[in-house]
Amino acid sequence: MDRNEPTWRKASRSSGNGGACVELAGFPDGIGIRDSKNPTGPKLLISHNTFRALLTRLGEGHGPE
Repeated sequence: MDRNEPTWRKASRSSGNGGACVELAGFPDGIGIRDSKNPTGPKLLISHNTFRALLTRLGEGHGPE
């Protein structure tokens, strides 16, 4: 394993939904998000603060808006 490569993780509750999942990985400057069905495809990088705000909104029952 390349120590420079991030460790991508899929949510433990993601099985059973037809494979429609995202994976997350921590980077020094943010959180990487990718489609689990296309790991070599495009990736999104959002800041740690933006990711925390997203989790807060989702936890409150709101969409990401």
